[in-house]
Amino acid sequence: MGVPPHDLTSDRQDTYTLFTPGNAHSAKICRDFVQRTLETLGLGHLGDTAALCTSELVTNVHQHTKSDVHLRAAVATTHVRIAVYDDGDQLPTPRRPDAEEEGGRGLFLVTALSDVCGVTPVSAGKGVWFQLNR
Repeated sequence: MGVPPHDLTSDRQDTYTLFTPGNAHSAKICRDFVQRTLETLGLGHLGDTAALCTSELVTNVHQHTKSDVHLRAAVATTHVRIAVYDDGDQLPTPRRPDAEEEGGRGLFLVTALSDVCGVTPVSAGKGVWFQLNR
């Protein structure tokens, strides 16, 4: 997982934001928000991948931090970047899951499916993000 460029505004972008409580419904709410937003913007071809990656990141928030979720979808001319912020202070580390494990594949999937992904510490927690090139 990489670190995003410091200047995230060098490419014109529109930003769509959603706040949800950190509960069992948040993953579906965030997944649907991302998919519908991309469809509305004519980027439906990115919708399934973006929705799956979003769901994995939001599920991690629910499982590991129990904090509220702040989702930010930045749509630029060259890419879409989805960031999921929580107030947990522990930074995630992706790993290759054991074939016998039932879970533990979220960050592995996000890394495999996105063009680039990473984690950024913020003043009150962290943002885990992924980017899909258009």
